[in-house]
Amino acid sequence: MRKIIAVMALSLLAAHVMAAVSPEEAAKLGTSLTPVGAEKAGNADGSIPAWTGGIPKNAGAVDSKGFLADPFANEKPLFVITAATVDKYKDKLSDGQVAMFKRYPETYKIPVYPSHRTVNLPPDIYESIKRSALNVKAINDGNGLENFTGNRYYAFPIPKNGVEVLWNHITRYHGGNLRRIIIQATPQTNGSYTAIRFEEEVAVPQAIPDIDPAKAANVLSFFKQSVTAPARLAGNVLLVHETLDQVKEPRLAWIYNAGQRRVRRAPQVSYDGPGTASDGLRTTDNFDMFSGAPDRYDWKLVGKKEMYIPYNSYKLDSPSLKYDDIIKAGHINQDLTRYELHRVWEVVGTVKPSERHIYAKRHMYIDEDSWQVALVDHYDGRGQLWRVAEGHAQFYYDHQVPAYTVETLYDIIAGRYIALGMKNEEKSSFVFGFAAKAADYTPAALRASGVR
Repeated sequence: MRKIIAVMALSLLAAHVMAAVSPEEAAKLGTSLTPVGAEKAGNADGSIPAWTGGIPKNAGAVDSKGFLADPFANEKPLFVITAATVDKYKDKLSDGQVAMFKRYPETYKIPVYPSHRTVNLPPDIYESIKRSALNVKAINDGNGLENFTGNRYYAFPIPKNGVEVLWNHITRYHGGNLRRIIIQATPQTNGSYTAIRFEEEVAVPQAIPDIDPAKAANVLSFFKQSVTAPARLAGNVLLVHETLDQVKEPRLAWIYNAGQRRVRRAPQVSYDGPGTASDGLRTTDNFDMFSGAPDRYDWKLVGKKEMYIPYNSYKLDSPSLKYDDIIKAGHINQDLTRYELHRVWEVVGTVKPSERHIYAKRHMYIDEDSWQVALVDHYDGRGQLWRVAEGHAQFYYDHQVPAYTVETLYDIIAGRYIALGMKNEEKSSFVFGFAAKAADYTPAALRASGVR
């Protein structure tokens, strides 16, 4: 009898953990909480302001290539954290940031500016978020989503555990269909590098008119990545069908190899498989700060805290900069960065005993206003801090889309790093809302994409 009661209690607990929130809780969205689930109020001393709706779509000028003017260009740092002063601010920094000051005491710095809660989203996305709160449930031990239909964004705006916080990052709004040209660099310890140029597309099923709903039922997005420079890599194309429940149906990936002129399945494009042209400095799931399936980790929700995170990084995205202005020995040019005090969700992922991954632990900090991962400390199997990730974010106010300007991943043991996402010297900024066709994201379409 005692055993039956215990089983029933566990079942009720599991049902509670995996259930959608009540209508009373969902009613907080847009009242005490912002429409995406952040705390609307500022902090006690006012250093984090209240959210008052974000900045308007006309907050700054947009040039002919789509680059945005910095709405805060006239602001000066409140202070600059250096190796000499880092101990004073450790409570608002990650262990990885502190380690960067020790690794590069002469050059690494964190300029802290006034905080601005710039993020706001289109009204239809807010409607999707409230629908998610009322209906979406986690299934398969948190590795899949049930009742996640229509415009599928922000699965758990009022999260109850760590994996739900992570799902909000994975399912966040990218502006619908997105096309971009970006640069990746993997500098040597002296700062020398070769620019890798990617042309990328992300398309979502709900914005592809001719998609077969049955075939796309478990697809979160379609991703295509073409390498266009340097010449030795040009012509290679990656296609990914990003599935929602990757335990039920693993991520589907194909690569067109220009040298072989063949399309092959690419099961290695997942988890800790090497990232494209990354010189071994990032894993596949380091892309977008974290991407892919969460199933190899146990995700613990530590809570919320206030931290200095990269934010409103318009200066770093300026088309007046050259890549050489950004890429420096050891780390990017920190004089071009901007950090602000914001509330973040703190989540720790620990590899399950039955699984394997080169990162035994991932300590994540996720911005409450955008649900973007801002910082990640990665630890190896010995428990040693290994790689430190920073997501330098900006808000594309003209399209109401939060995104990354540059993602950096620093190997503090080897003294090297990777920087991904720069577009300063390219012909255009991001292109949102392009027309996509289902046929563009099939293996048969890859060869045509890769002809050089």
